Amino acid sequence: MANKTLRNANKAKEDEFYTELSDIEKELKQYKQHFKDKVVLCNCDDPRISNFFHYFSYNFEQLGLKKLITTCYKNQERDLFSQNNSERAIWLEYTGDRNGNRVPDPEEIGINYLKGDGDFRSEECIELLKQADIVVTNPPFSLFREYVAQLMKYNKKFVILGNQNAITYRDIFTYIKDDQLWLGSTLSFAKFRVPDYYEPRATRFWIDETGQKWRSMGNICWFTNLDIAKRHEELIMYKTYNPSDYPKYDNYDAIECCPVASIPMDYDGIMGVPITFLDKYNPNQFEIIDAIGRYSMTQGPTPETKGKYLTDVNGKHKFARILIRRKQPAAYVQPDEQLPQAAEPKNKYNSK
Repeated sequence: MANKTLRNANKAKEDEFYTELSDIEKELKQYKQHFKDKVVLCNCDDPRISNFFHYFSYNFEQLGLKKLITTCYKNQERDLFSQNNSERAIWLEYTGDRNGNRVPDPEEIGINYLKGDGDFRSEECIELLKQADIVVTNPPFSLFREYVAQLMKYNKKFVILGNQNAITYRDIFTYIKDDQLWLGSTLSFAKFRVPDYYEPRATRFWIDETGQKWRSMGNICWFTNLDIAKRHEELIMYKTYNPSDYPKYDNYDAIECCPVASIPMDYDGIMGVPITFLDKYNPNQFEIIDAIGRYSMTQGPTPETKGKYLTDVNGKHKFARILIRRKQPAAYVQPDEQLPQAAEPKNKYNSK
């Protein structure tokens, strides 16, 4: 279900989208409590110029990091957008300020040469991955599934960038459904700097007044398995259910709820919501059941659903939907309610 832009990037192997420092700062300030005494790995970056390296090295003491490791793929050139034509790459190691100026000086950064090309899947890069507590980077969009699978295999914590459409990849959705992965704090229509040799064939492409080329990949979000405050914010529901406003799908026993703000507060059955719901998802408030489009994401195509869109409403196709169900809140006792003397006192403010 990935969009045409991502398919083109995969075909052409144009995966060099360099993240703006402002986007990194906006997201990572939500995770500061997780970084203390941790080894952070940025394994899809040019470590000498990467904004991820910049953020962590200049905030090393403030975050209380133990170590910062960054690697690059086939790039030993000073140019940020070299064409990755070096057969060897490097990895840098930074353990903090030693001369008291609280700036990562060149002599404080250990430069190490890799035997291979720095591909995150190589054995030597996997050895560096094993050292890490948290991985933070912008991985190649065309290899997003494989990249996440590797993080899961080695049981790593992570904060990574990806296209919102990755939610509709079957393996990524399974991680989300099983609460092994969720969306981060910020969701944006992010822009990325790209190399001069990129061809201006994409729809979201422009050149600024300095001649720098830019690309946008649509809605970009952060994927993580680190707990943040936003994950526990409850979605306020104010609408009530009625059959005319919430029709059922033609081929699935669930009601259509679009936009997310229309989710009724009094419906206990299964509801289909846009994938943007995951930006508001609180696992204590809702349960994720499945995702549907042409077929069920968890079951795949079946003889019964062949040729049907599970999201059809009155014969009209809807976009892919996440199927959710509201979790039943515990009984709430009004402050002025009189409890029987023999009953065990309840927590009248318990809403979970």
